[in-house]
This record gives sequence, structure tokens and C-alpha cells, in this order.
Amino acid sequence: MDIYSIYSTSVGASGSRQNITAIKQIAEDNEDNSKTLFSNLLGSAMESINTTNGYLSDAENEEIKLALGETENAHDLTIALSKASTALQYTVAIRDKFMEAYKEIMQINI
Repeated sequence: MDIYSIYSTSVGASGSRQNITAIKQIAEDNEDNSKTLFSNLLGSAMESINTTNGYLSDAENEEIKLALGETENAHDLTIALSKASTALQYTVAIRDKFMEAYKEIMQINI
């Protein structure tokens, strides 16, 4: 139900009950949507962190292989280090933006 359906209902004793019911339904739907959005955002952030950790681990493994002489291609280390660096920079940038948003929210007067 959208907001325009509330305006189109007639005003009266039964109309005001319909408005209240419609408003309650919209509030419940918005609450469910916000929970879902936050859950999706948090899940995406955790997935991004896990991916970054994977890239960092791969880079470390490639360094160990190179040090032990087990690698056949030195380019694998360069690629792994580049992926890890880019992923880490992206993760840190997201964290910084999140912290800025959190600070702005905390400054809002209630």
C-alpha cells in the first residue's frame, strides 16, 4: 500500500479508521524493509571483509612460496599483492565512510 491510497480514502468515522489501519500497515512494512536493508548491508560488509582477508591470505601464501622457492612464476606474487592492496584500500575507505556517517548520526539532536 502506498501513501496515495491513504489520501484517496473518504474522511469520516470509518474513513479515519481505515487511515489509521493503513498508516499502521505502512509503518510495519517500512520497519520490515529497514530491517531487511540493514541485514543485507551488514551481510554485504561481512562478505567484503572475508574477501579482503582471503586476498591478504593468498598474498601471504605467495610470499611464502616465493621465499621457499616453490613458485614457478614471480608474477603470481605481484598479482596477489595487488589484489590484496586494492581490496584493503576499498575496505578501509568503506570503514571511513561508515564512521563519518555514524558521527553525523550521533550529532543529530533528538
